[in-house]
Amino acid sequence: MDTKALPSEYTALAPDGSEIRELVRVAGGSMVHCTLPVGATSLAVTHRTVEEVWYVVGGRGEVWRRRGDQESVVDVESGVSLNIEVGTHFQFRNTGDEPLCIVITTMPPWPGPSEAVEVEGRW
Repeated sequence: MDTKALPSEYTALAPDGSEIRELVRVAGGSMVHCTLPVGATSLAVTHRTVEEVWYVVGGRGEVWRRRGDQESVVDVESGVSLNIEVGTHFQFRNTGDEPLCIVITTMPPWPGPSEAVEVEGRW
């Protein structure tokens, strides 16, 4: 059994440039708190083997996703959830005046920085 409080400082810088605070994990998945500072835009990436479920807990922003011939940009704010399926190209940016904060569950657990591959982005 594991219990963990949200760290005050980020524990890793994600391959896309966002600040990651590691939370709990189990054999089938891991959970993090992701922060994108005011005015920041992530690098556009795709994942090799993992998929993610996102839940926005603070701030405002936009998320771009492209999978095959489907593409969308969605506005996000506290209370919005979305998914990132394996092979989806995605990028996100903070459009608000406070940090964009997202709780992300990754399945299977995040294997390391080589998981994310940079792709051509929208912004």
